[in-house]
Amino acid sequence: MFNFLGLFAGFLLLGVPISLALGVAGLAYLYITDNWMLVAALPQRMISGIDQFILLTIPLFLLAGSLMNFGGLSTRMVNFANALVGHFKGGLSLVTVLASILFAGISGSAIAQSSAIGSLMIPAMARQGIPAAYGAALVAMSAVIDPLIPPSITMIVFGILSGTSIAQMFIAGIIPGILLGVGLLVYAGWRAHRSNFPSMPRVAWPDRMKALVSALPALMLPVIIVGGVKSGIFTMTESAAVAVAYALLVGALQRELTLPRLWEALYTTAIATSGLLFILAMASIVSFALTIEEVPTKFANSLLSISDNRFVILLMLNLILLILGKFLEPISVMIVTMPILIKVAHVIEMDLVQFGVMVTLNVVIGMVTPPVGVCLFVVCAIAGKSILEVSREVLPMFFICLALLALVATVPAITLWLPRVSLFQ
Repeated sequence: MFNFLGLFAGFLLLGVPISLALGVAGLAYLYITDNWMLVAALPQRMISGIDQFILLTIPLFLLAGSLMNFGGLSTRMVNFANALVGHFKGGLSLVTVLASILFAGISGSAIAQSSAIGSLMIPAMARQGIPAAYGAALVAMSAVIDPLIPPSITMIVFGILSGTSIAQMFIAGIIPGILLGVGLLVYAGWRAHRSNFPSMPRVAWPDRMKALVSALPALMLPVIIVGGVKSGIFTMTESAAVAVAYALLVGALQRELTLPRLWEALYTTAIATSGLLFILAMASIVSFALTIEEVPTKFANSLLSISDNRFVILLMLNLILLILGKFLEPISVMIVTMPILIKVAHVIEMDLVQFGVMVTLNVVIGMVTPPVGVCLFVVCAIAGKSILEVSREVLPMFFICLALLALVATVPAITLWLPRVSLFQ
């Protein structure tokens, strides 16, 4: 295991892309462990790793989110959020968090949310006198909400790799996502009063209703996805196709999804999907190498040799995931550690739906922490601020995420109550 991690880290330091680093390190690991004769089976493993019908949900959900974004729905949701909370102290900072909660239901990607919301809100907050570094940090931390609220690409990948019900995970992530949003709203309100941020003019009730009607098509997307799957109207894969058809229909009716924007949405989705599927194919090599060496079993036994206390094991596992998340993007972390994660989940007898939400939150937190927080780089580029400046503003909000992580890991009801409600059975 340490041989593989050392090789993988070495390739990353040399600037090798993550996908290639995974594959080459896996091949090198097979050679070092005298399993080179198994290399002939790798092409078949790589193909089988991505030859899964459920993987169709990834490009389709990404495309639905892109169509909604390029069709002007993100602007409409920001306007709706502004109509609700813009008149409070530091209104635009509250609008940023609320818009992120709303946008989470259509994008499925924290990076997409950071870019879409950040390009709208960071300049607007700066013009209102809210420091750009704080605005960028707030956008980045609010992006953590996105993978918790359906549809979530990160949860889809976890479900595929672990065999966990994706629909159940979608529902299980709703309450943690809302709790994180409420925590960030409370912090943003406190910071606004402490720093005396300005507020926006109050929006009249008729205009609020207009903003709601304008944003309603986007707000209905997660309802259609979860409701359709749980009611048995369509499967998870079919729900992704329905989401694309719905996004196309909304864009056409609102006359904002022009042909150039449609092409840009298709192009963006194709690039993102190709990269993700290539990583999944390369990850099959890693999974194969680790499995034949019984690394998951050995790692689980190592944790148990330190302590057999369930909470101590959870603490160690979360620390490992948080550290890995600081250097790798979420999908790569899950791919590298999935065989180990599933083994540990069975050892501590933790429900895989709750476990999946915990892992998702863990790896996504890494996207907003240095040194390789992808969302940090996105918002820093928009704000024109350094990683150090934005990281200072991120730190207080980071503890909000850690508090939620502790609750998700130790209180099953936070993730499992909603999936067990009769309405979702």
